[in-house]
Amino acid sequence: MSVLHRFRLRRRGGWLQSPFVWALGVACLLEITFHAARYRVPVPPRELDAPFYTSCQEPVTDGPRENAAIVMLARNEEVEKAARSVRSIEERFNRWFKYPIVFLNDGPWSDEFIRTLNASTSAPTFFENVPKDQWTFPSWMDKNAAQASIKSQGDRGILYAGKETYHHMCRFFSGSFYTIEALKKYKWYWRLEPDVEFSCSITYDPFVEMARHKKVYGFTISLWEEKRTCPSLFREVSDWKEAQGVPSTALWNAGVDASWVPWPFRGMMSWFSHRDSAGDGWNLCHYWSNFEIADLDFFRGKKYQDLYQHLEHSGGFYFERWGDAAVHSLAVNMLAEPHQVHHFSDIGYRHDWYYQCPANAPGGQLPESTTLNEAQSKWADEIPGGVGCRCDCDGRRNRNHATYCLDKLKAPNTANRPLSTWLLSFIF
Repeated sequence: MSVLHRFRLRRRGGWLQSPFVWALGVACLLEITFHAARYRVPVPPRELDAPFYTSCQEPVTDGPRENAAIVMLARNEEVEKAARSVRSIEERFNRWFKYPIVFLNDGPWSDEFIRTLNASTSAPTFFENVPKDQWTFPSWMDKNAAQASIKSQGDRGILYAGKETYHHMCRFFSGSFYTIEALKKYKWYWRLEPDVEFSCSITYDPFVEMARHKKVYGFTISLWEEKRTCPSLFREVSDWKEAQGVPSTALWNAGVDASWVPWPFRGMMSWFSHRDSAGDGWNLCHYWSNFEIADLDFFRGKKYQDLYQHLEHSGGFYFERWGDAAVHSLAVNMLAEPHQVHHFSDIGYRHDWYYQCPANAPGGQLPESTTLNEAQSKWADEIPGGVGCRCDCDGRRNRNHATYCLDKLKAPNTANRPLSTWLLSFIF
């Protein structure tokens, strides 16, 4: 190697030996580390979200009830799917507790639907209509432009985004659902979809337990949101949060992936989707809202309704395809404390190809119960650590669908999590 070549190599790498460069690099790493630490979710000193019960209970058929209803949005052509869902929840829960079922439709009900669904349950039923002004484009919106956007979203293959009625549905469940006349007299609701099934017996009253433990929102499944459906939603929510001075909770921080770009370049990340004004990102993990048991007053409250109005006037329910699940999740994570959110880990539930399937609690299946034996006398094997009651999960070896992001949302509630889980949730 020539002397000139060695000189050139030293010259090229010399900047790496500069104390200033090393000091700048260390400063950047420290700044990034301190920034990321702001979003670290601390381990709580105790379990904040244990199951209400971890075995079968003798159903209290004459006990106190909460002011609650099971609510289903359906259409006449979904009569068979709706009936399957109602029969499933009747067999597994409502045969003992008799909570009313409110059916909502954006059009008039057929005699066949009313007759079939009444025959599927022993509970009181009510067949109501969605207000017409809540199942259409907002009055201030350019309808032609919105429809053109919906068509474009469909042409690009964004999930369900080419269906105008799907946009109406997401907008409805995100806002006015909570304030319609048909639900005004209730405090609690259990959302039920057509074509779902319950694979475990629910032998206690979840409404009573939610109220007793001061919960406001309950879910079974959490999934990653489809990225292309809501690229600007997180920015809109986080901008509202900042403008209102809402402090960050552990739940909110669990949903944020801190940017690893150093200041002052971090702000440039805000140009990308799913980022806030500081450049930090939403990890897209959200509660799947086709099953939710929640406090209507939480969503009727001023803060949530103000947030909804902000989102409404941004146009994203139509010019993008903001799902109500994503809206609910970001709002709950922002406005509720971790101990107010409950994962129903003991409820077996399936919708489409996603499912949660608890293992049965050893010694907790009450084989001597006459009441329970009238509903079911066979169930899956009991497994140590199981929390389910008489679950029958079609022989599945895996208890949950593989694409869950549950650890992200359980983080603020779960004490003594394995170190590996904490590291994964911190890094990813």
